[in-house]
Amino acid sequence: MENSLMTLTYHVSDNDFTRAGEASSDVKNKLKKLGVPPDIVRKVAIAMYEGEINMVIHASGGDITVDITPDKIIMELKDVGPGIKDIEKAMQAGYSTAPDNVRSLGFGAGMGLPNMKKYSDTMDIQTVLGQGTTVTMTVNMPE
Repeated sequence: MENSLMTLTYHVSDNDFTRAGEASSDVKNKLKKLGVPPDIVRKVAIAMYEGEINMVIHASGGDITVDITPDKIIMELKDVGPGIKDIEKAMQAGYSTAPDNVRSLGFGAGMGLPNMKKYSDTMDIQTVLGQGTTVTMTVNMPE
């Protein structure tokens, strides 16, 4: 991308709850070092963490690319999971398809996609059943 200050890439492993959140934590630390305002850092960290957890729970892992420009932070989360059957339903707070073993770990409350949308300025979901999902979220920098 043009005007990119930094592009970061991460691999998220399937079912690895011990490492889930490492990518979003790394991005958070790098944004702080770049002097990005705390409220923007917080939005990016929350949106990306929720996406990262979704990849661990539902999607057999995947890859995240974060592009940091002077104007915005773009997060692309790409997986090869089962896809999302009903995006509208999945966007409803509290709706979850997480299995009981995941819920017993404190995950799968059905707030992932709603929080991703809430904490990003734009969010686009492209999903193909049986092939995977790509979620692109953008958080704009203040003027």
